[in-house]
Amino acid sequence: MDRQPTRRSFLNLAAGAMCAGPLTAMQRSAAARKPNIVVILADDLGYGELGCQGNPEIPTPNIDSIARNGVRFTDGYVTAPVCCPSRAGLMTGRYQTRFGHELNAIGLQNKQPGVGLPLSETTLASALKSAGYATGMTGKWHLGGSPQFHPQQRGFDEFFGFLHEGHFYVPPPYAGVKGHLRNPEPPYDEENPILRGTQPTQEKEYLTNAFTREAVNFIEKHKQHPFFLYVPFNAIHSPMQALEPYLNRFTRIEDLHRRIFAAMLTSLDEGVGRILTKLRESGLEDNTLIFFLSDNGGPTEELTSNNKPLRGGKGQLFEGGIRIPFMAQWKGRLRPGQVRKDPVISMDIFATAAAAAGATTVRALDGVDLMPYLTGAKKAAPHETLFWRYGQSAALRKGNWKLVRQGVRNAPEAGFQLYDLSNDLGETVDLSAKKPEILRELTASWNEKNSQMVAPLWGGRAAAKKK
Repeated sequence: MDRQPTRRSFLNLAAGAMCAGPLTAMQRSAAARKPNIVVILADDLGYGELGCQGNPEIPTPNIDSIARNGVRFTDGYVTAPVCCPSRAGLMTGRYQTRFGHELNAIGLQNKQPGVGLPLSETTLASALKSAGYATGMTGKWHLGGSPQFHPQQRGFDEFFGFLHEGHFYVPPPYAGVKGHLRNPEPPYDEENPILRGTQPTQEKEYLTNAFTREAVNFIEKHKQHPFFLYVPFNAIHSPMQALEPYLNRFTRIEDLHRRIFAAMLTSLDEGVGRILTKLRESGLEDNTLIFFLSDNGGPTEELTSNNKPLRGGKGQLFEGGIRIPFMAQWKGRLRPGQVRKDPVISMDIFATAAAAAGATTVRALDGVDLMPYLTGAKKAAPHETLFWRYGQSAALRKGNWKLVRQGVRNAPEAGFQLYDLSNDLGETVDLSAKKPEILRELTASWNEKNSQMVAPLWGGRAAAKKK
């Protein structure tokens, strides 16, 4: 079950982790208590859609400020190319294929008794709660819709949001929003109410704004003691619905679909800005470790999301499906304006947050504490290899070499392809025939790692056999 980790004394970060110069009074006060942890997760955000990622079309000044005031990881990854398993890796700090949470849960499948994050796994919320933190979540869960998987059974003191994979942004008849909806749109809201705790509530505000409101309220409520705040927005996941005032900012964009996307992303950016402003006004900014990332790459046709210069998108193990915008900020601890090219992965958030909070877990993590690497205490890359398995698809990155087998539904498994990401970020030239020795080495590494994993607990066919 979701056991509480043991506690240990708070780790005071070394002086080398501090920026040069004397501490301010606010920094001295902040250093006297454990840091707050804030994780902001976007949904289906493409790699190339933020200003700091090179997109001049849609301003995202608030999200960009996290990169400007902290660290942007150019090679930041998630553990899966779709929502549900990616969140399992993030919340546990472990490859979700270790415990069978490999495939996506859709619609009413979310309510099936065995579909959810296994109770044997410890969540980041449980680890931080055990270390004395107040823990709150506002947004999309997607780690099980049955009572035993509810966020408040998995370490969160407070929860406001929904449990399944998606939700309409306002209730019918969708007043005040402009939509670009598929025909038919999936029944996202079926047996999937907005909940406050465990009780359904009628939320009339646009969901991005509602989740921001709840996040800001949580900070105000708990600003006197350490807290962990997890804000998994459902923006910019479908359905495509945007508020009219935001749409009016993008009249220059002729395509309505793209204009709605821009408006939804702007709503998300302003929500992030309100959270950052609340931290600053509460005097908490210098003692808050903030992460921002997406749960997977963008589904280009569905949303118009842009993963350039990467190949592929959501659902694929090409870079566009698993490499995502990823940044961190901790003022006074991290030198601002860093751009890091070493590969990191969403599982590192658990390890980094647990170390900063002085929390331990009962299971070994696949993620690593990034702070020694970001402060210069450690010079090597955080990871020698990164591993992926999603159904029939498989991938491994070692240095700049990428091994990938992109499975096709109802078709035999293809062989592995090999790419040199240092010269071919778009994965256009398969080098498997020209570099057979590297192909053999990476295939052996993938097989060795895969031997540690288990078959999926639900959905699809077992994917645990070796290639």
